[in-house]
Amino acid sequence: MTGKSVAFSTVRQSFIDGRDSPRATLERYLERIAAREAEVKAFAALNLDGARKAADESTSRYRAGRPLSAVDGMALGIKDILETEDMPTTFGSPIYEGYRTNRDAAAVYALRAAGGLIVGKTVTTEFAARHPGPTRNPLDLKRTPGGSSSGSAAAVADGMLPAAIGSQVIGSVLRPSSFCGVVGFKPTYGTLNRGGGYDNFSQNCLGVLAATLDDVFLVSHVIAEKAGGDPGCVAFQGGPVPAPAATPTTLGFIETAGWEKASPAAREQLQGFRTWAEKQGVRILDRRSSAPLAAFEAATAEAMAVSSAINAWEFLWPLAAVAKHSAERISASMRERLDYAQKMTDADYQAELARREAMRVAHRALKGHVDALVTLSAPGAAPLGHETTGDPIFNVPATALGAPALSLPLLQVDGLPLGLQLIGQAHEDRALSAVASWALSFAAR
Repeated sequence: MTGKSVAFSTVRQSFIDGRDSPRATLERYLERIAAREAEVKAFAALNLDGARKAADESTSRYRAGRPLSAVDGMALGIKDILETEDMPTTFGSPIYEGYRTNRDAAAVYALRAAGGLIVGKTVTTEFAARHPGPTRNPLDLKRTPGGSSSGSAAAVADGMLPAAIGSQVIGSVLRPSSFCGVVGFKPTYGTLNRGGGYDNFSQNCLGVLAATLDDVFLVSHVIAEKAGGDPGCVAFQGGPVPAPAATPTTLGFIETAGWEKASPAAREQLQGFRTWAEKQGVRILDRRSSAPLAAFEAATAEAMAVSSAINAWEFLWPLAAVAKHSAERISASMRERLDYAQKMTDADYQAELARREAMRVAHRALKGHVDALVTLSAPGAAPLGHETTGDPIFNVPATALGAPALSLPLLQVDGLPLGLQLIGQAHEDRALSAVASWALSFAAR
């Protein structure tokens, strides 16, 4: 197994025609985990016996011609902020070492009900925020894998799993996907049920990291089909497979507040995609040629500050409750966040919500003006060192907007991957996938 896995749909066909089986395929993944986990450190917990038992049951279903769904037999990882009945849920914090709720989160319930094989809990940063966990970037162990869905990205990139669940409240799916060279998908806010998850912020969204675009849509579809979206929200409507490739009429290239931080090589890579798109007959707009895009860039310029304030206030109660009895076991960055939140008022929070809504209004104004927005997924390749998980500056606009976004491993800096980010309109995930399917042909240019 390698990080260049084929789509699970291809693997599944070998289950259907009897050339392979879920159990045999799982064993190959487990061999990879055994060979690499000591270095990569992608997992917070494993349940190999449980995964093997589920694989045997899946194998029997295929032999009987009665698979449960299109993910039956698919090996999966679950970010360690989501509950699992058979493994601890520690939220990346020593405070919760060994903590068990004895139930599955909604997404885990859905995947098990569809025949998915839950192999393990993937490492998250502390409380899915900034303080890194032990995971290393499998492409270069001296570099960060990104965060907070660190283990999910690393496990998929190293060929330990075909797909894993993550979550994003700032840049926690798109950035690690970029750094590790996998596909990362943050669907429209609220369209995948977060029940049983720790990260209940008003921007947080479950996401999927996988080796292929097909697999992120398949897993998203199954979660929505079996567990729906968040209460009161429309479930994911993107479909079980991405839309066929369709050349967009117009793309909006945005710089965002991250442009000043982007490396020259990263900017050059984005320009290369822009040039290629123009040669495909796509009309290209940016803030210099489009008043609506200029207004959007201005509206989202402070997206990081706005989102940080909103998240701090929404985290005030749970973090203060934990700090009351375990302050010495919380990282310095978490204590800083708590200090910041304790100085806020509800009026401050309401003001930030109003600023976020202004961003969303500016984004909705682009509907019909561009087919998708295009930018980088990160300022450059994964940074050296493990003290941070990298800068999420390019990811925060899509998250604040509640819009669907994809990171595609189409760019490269110094021999390391860099994601191309595509952003669509809320609840137009399928339309975005048509642009993404087209964009993937850039790799074959």
